[in-house]
Amino acid sequence: MQFPDYYATLGVDRDAGQDEIKKAYRRLARKYHPDVSKEPDAGKRMAAINEAYEVLADPEKRKVYDAVGHQAWAQGARHADDVRPPPGWQRGFESAADAEAFHGHGRDPGFAAADYSEFFEALFGHAARASARQRAGAAQAWPGEDQHAEISIDIEEAYRGTERTLTLQGIGFDAAGQVVPKTRTLQVKIPAGVAQGQLIRLAGQGLPGSGGGAPGDLYLKVHICGDARLRVSGRDVHMRVAVTPWEAALGADIQVATPAGVLSVNLPAGSALGRKLRLKGKGIPGPMPGDLYLELDIAVPSAVTPAQKAAWEALAKAYPGFDPRPSGAASR
Repeated sequence: MQFPDYYATLGVDRDAGQDEIKKAYRRLARKYHPDVSKEPDAGKRMAAINEAYEVLADPEKRKVYDAVGHQAWAQGARHADDVRPPPGWQRGFESAADAEAFHGHGRDPGFAAADYSEFFEALFGHAARASARQRAGAAQAWPGEDQHAEISIDIEEAYRGTERTLTLQGIGFDAAGQVVPKTRTLQVKIPAGVAQGQLIRLAGQGLPGSGGGAPGDLYLKVHICGDARLRVSGRDVHMRVAVTPWEAALGADIQVATPAGVLSVNLPAGSALGRKLRLKGKGIPGPMPGDLYLELDIAVPSAVTPAQKAAWEALAKAYPGFDPRPSGAASR
């Protein structure tokens, strides 16, 4: 979900006043309104213009939008297409039918709810519900909504568990009851044995309720990061392991450092590049632990000393008929 640059859409600076924003909107509306414009993308352009004006013409919406934008740009985005809300912000805001309660600030009356972008509905759809509940006061208790976020850990941490400090973006209310951005920090314990895509529920850590209502829950979706040597699928782990040519040819008992610890592995004779060895139950632990698959790489040492060169020459003489590039292979 991309973060739209509403200021660029209206062609105004980020410190533009309300009069300048209104003039820019009227000028663009005269140019792109579908009833008068002959531009082929007039409808799409007008929808973007209406949405930008919807936010920037409302001081409270603009305050929330600027806060999210500042967070996103601070993360290093250099172009408008690169900018997204910070992780965790948009996942807590889901669209709702009553989002229209927060819409309609002077824009084109023909602008339907369906014309809003995913970003607008994600952020301000939730704000509409929160604002309406705040106005209802203590007469009715409204439970807080559940919030969703992702958390990334490496494979070793999935085996042994870890802790993370999470910074989540949400909304709150100021003294006047207006919606304002709010940041909170949580210390989260990730248990050992979590699987790829698993949801961790943190009861009562979602968005706050109003009127005495209980807070929602926070659901963390676990993403286990791999690398060039390790990758994960569910609870199964795939690991690349280098062996020598003589170990692959003759077989050997080798010691392999894995996320499950140092394991003794029997390498069968005649093992080829890419062969997989399955170590049952040595994947990510749990009630039904995954398997660990060792994928073989052949590490070929350099011939530097005279003795090493002689050894390779002797090997070549021992295999006079061996051809790794059989005739006709290039034409297939």
